[in-house]
Amino acid sequence: MALCGRIRSSGLPLLQKFLKSNLISVHGSGVQRSILCPAVSSSEFSRNYATGSVTKEPKIKVPLALFGGAGNYASALYIAAVKANALETVESDILDFVEASKRSENFSQFMKNLSVPRDVRVKAITAICSESNFSDVTKNFLAVLAENGRLKNLDSIAKKFVDLTMAHRGEVKAVVTAVIPLPPEEEKELQETLQEIIGHGKKVKIEQKIDPSILGGLVVEFNLKVFDMSIKTRAQQMERLLRDPINFGNP
Repeated sequence: MALCGRIRSSGLPLLQKFLKSNLISVHGSGVQRSILCPAVSSSEFSRNYATGSVTKEPKIKVPLALFGGAGNYASALYIAAVKANALETVESDILDFVEASKRSENFSQFMKNLSVPRDVRVKAITAICSESNFSDVTKNFLAVLAENGRLKNLDSIAKKFVDLTMAHRGEVKAVVTAVIPLPPEEEKELQETLQEIIGHGKKVKIEQKIDPSILGGLVVEFNLKVFDMSIKTRAQQMERLLRDPINFGNP
């Protein structure tokens, strides 16, 4: 039955209750710390792909602390795009490029193939960017990735970059995993519930993921918290309860 597939309107108040309670497991830390832009300190980011003079410019802070190679590249791109006042344009360019690369198996292999000479990679990416009328920030950034052999990491870099642009706009992403897509009315009701929790000043954006392995129910990742109402997790919990020995106590 559909009821077994996901939580309907009667389950959303329960979701709201648990999201506000301490029963939710917190994954990661909410503490953010500043990160140095590798475009300034690392030789790998020595190319300056921000336009205009860099002398005495106000320091731009990234809205989220990201780590790892992909996080460093995404942060550097964010700073360059903000300096150029081209954040939305760069976001659109990067997402279009990623989507186009996924549609072409040959180009996807080209991006992953480090045996291609560096100058060939750079010339190919520069030509594609020029033909696509990408912004100078996007063109220079992709050329840096091609030069450093990092085109293969573009998908993960793009995802982290989108996290930064969403935070810049005051948007909070809620990842909802279900067996089948939520109907529009259920997605709207869930979004309203989550919006009520975070209050005014930020906007919830729902990203749906399909995972048949959870068997039914929902898993909501939201604001560094996870609310798991999947049938898979409930079954595992029940299995553990059945395996635990029963202690009747002393008479």
